[in-house]
Amino acid sequence: MATTVTTSAEGKTWGGGNEPMNASYGKMMMWFFIVSDALTFSGFLAAYGFSRFKFIETWPLADEVFTHFPFMHGVPAPMYYVALMTFILIFSSVTMVLAVDAGHQMKKNKVVLYMFLTIIGGLIFVGSQAWEWKNFINGEHGAIETKGGSLLQFVKVDKTQPSGYARVSLSEFASNTPEERIQHKRSNGVWFFDESALPSVSVNQVVEGFKANEEILVRSEKIDAATKHKIVLSREESLKLVENAKYVVEGANLKRNEYGNRLFADFFFFITGFHGFHVFSGVVINIIIFLNVLLGTYERRGSYEMVEKVGLYWHFVDLVWVFVFTFFYLV
Repeated sequence: MATTVTTSAEGKTWGGGNEPMNASYGKMMMWFFIVSDALTFSGFLAAYGFSRFKFIETWPLADEVFTHFPFMHGVPAPMYYVALMTFILIFSSVTMVLAVDAGHQMKKNKVVLYMFLTIIGGLIFVGSQAWEWKNFINGEHGAIETKGGSLLQFVKVDKTQPSGYARVSLSEFASNTPEERIQHKRSNGVWFFDESALPSVSVNQVVEGFKANEEILVRSEKIDAATKHKIVLSREESLKLVENAKYVVEGANLKRNEYGNRLFADFFFFITGFHGFHVFSGVVINIIIFLNVLLGTYERRGSYEMVEKVGLYWHFVDLVWVFVFTFFYLV
């Protein structure tokens, strides 16, 4: 049976033209990529949300985790630097809009200027994210993990704090008793995991120092639903828990997390790392497009559509960060 193909007056098998919705092939492919990538990030953030809901009692408080600011060591600045990072990235989206608009007007010099500012903003953000990772991994105060897997943080009374207590670092009260320390190695046939490095103090030094400093109390990783602060135990309860100390936890990694539930660290590294990879990729692509603009490639083509296409990707990366910022830092 013969198949009849209806053609248009121009001899094409489809009369809709090659640009449906006035979008070129390149723009359509970029939109397809953005939609698929948006679904990927949605899945990651949904998994984060479900995990947080399940372990809400032991989830870390963002105001206590992200308190660092460059050149202000020891000065608590909760969320300040993260807010600055967010502003820089959003501002880079504004400069990208201006670059695209200048391209529509065929103003090469303005495209060069605004794309350069966009690249600088992206580089600052990536560098800032690496700095945040460094502080998160190194930690600040340290904690103790018990044989039952509970995380113990240490505090002392401080009426100037909203919770009435201030965190105390392990190094502030741990004893200086000399002892032989062995790094955990699976090759020793005793431990399941390798230690990347020995902590600054041992479990025994923390326990002895805690017993000698009666003003220090243990704060559990659980959050009081009424006060929204972590629960501080009495001195007697604190002593009982400290007796079960097993590991010194300093900073955060994929196995342990001094701030609270280790799933928080797992999701933080994976989701912010995945987004950081997108930003870094966007910076590389922007640099390539920027060099082509300088060489006059798009001027000769008579179109700056490539700037517009990379702009779509950059706006998507910025929008994703708004959701990541909300989930990890604000909620």
